Amino acid sequence: MANNRVIIIEDDLELGDLVRIYIAREGVEASLCGSAETGLALFRSIGTDLVVLDINLPGMDGFEFLQALRKESSVPVIIISARESDEDIVMGLGIGADEFVTKPFVPRVLVARINAMLRRNGAMKPKTISFDAYVLDYEGYTLTRDGRRIVLSTREFELLRHLLSHPGVAMTPDEIYRDVWGSLYGDLTAVAVYVRRLRLKIEEEPANPRYLQTIHGRGYRFNPDVVKG
Repeated sequence: MANNRVIIIEDDLELGDLVRIYIAREGVEASLCGSAETGLALFRSIGTDLVVLDINLPGMDGFEFLQALRKESSVPVIIISARESDEDIVMGLGIGADEFVTKPFVPRVLVARINAMLRRNGAMKPKTISFDAYVLDYEGYTLTRDGRRIVLSTREFELLRHLLSHPGVAMTPDEIYRDVWGSLYGDLTAVAVYVRRLRLKIEEEPANPRYLQTIHGRGYRFNPDVVKG
């Protein structure tokens, strides 16, 4: 299954990474760029379903980015900015922004707006993904095998969803901890503990895993050969 993709353009990298983490928890692939120039190059390279855009950026500002983008695409754009004057809002909407969110904002609320906009624009993709006889339901927060529910804890579900949403991509324990636990710092051994728990629940041979594979020297990945979409 191809995931939704969002590009975040924000020079406050700490804030941008927090938004990226919240978006990733929804099963949406998010890329963070620190400048409009980088964001425009990334858009031209891989495309996106939606752009989250700051106005105050080094070099090309958000308005200039939006004008350049609108010459090439009608992809939805949500502006986030500490500038909340009527003139800025009118200008942003006038040159092609779809929404204007002022800082500070609650990340969960921004993500809800992103999901709503993706649905409105027909870009929201199916919320289930299958591998072999298993079906993971993002919205129902369930995993079933041949229709029978496999009981997972919240953290187990989020870890499985994260790896399964990126089949074939090897991720380090610190990358997984950042994206699933939502923190840059913590006990990375927790990742191995939860991978082991998941293997006991879904693998026929936990010691010789078919799904949650260990990539020596790197970390873990989900076997892309078993994913159905």
